[in-house]
Amino acid sequence: MPNVSKESASNKISLEGLEVRREDLDSGYTVCFEEHTADADLAPLCKGLPNDKVQVERWGYVIKGKIGFRMDGREEIHKAGDAYYVPAGHTPVHYAGAEIVEFSPTDGLDETVSVIMKNFEAMETAGSPR
Repeated sequence: MPNVSKESASNKISLEGLEVRREDLDSGYTVCFEEHTADADLAPLCKGLPNDKVQVERWGYVIKGKIGFRMDGREEIHKAGDAYYVPAGHTPVHYAGAEIVEFSPTDGLDETVSVIMKNFEAMETAGSPR
């Protein structure tokens, strides 16, 4: 059975306000260790996804701080010590100081990250904050 830690994760993505260490597991799932250093509503970065929302499920655990997900006209907040499940059809809200571990299906996550990164790069080029 494979294992991974934040320190051993092979992929690292650093953006303003966010650091993700990620490992794709043989099971078709990806584990992400995230640190949020700035508040951010990711809805603008989800433009271009079906219904402009993340269409991949997430299972996670909040180590420190809190994280939010908007769906169905409401925001769910998960705080330190909470394990959570978020269905497809959401937009994330990051809060500074959060540390989380998440598991998601790799294929859907890759498609989502591709769109989010394109939007992030376009915003950076235009000088727009996220």
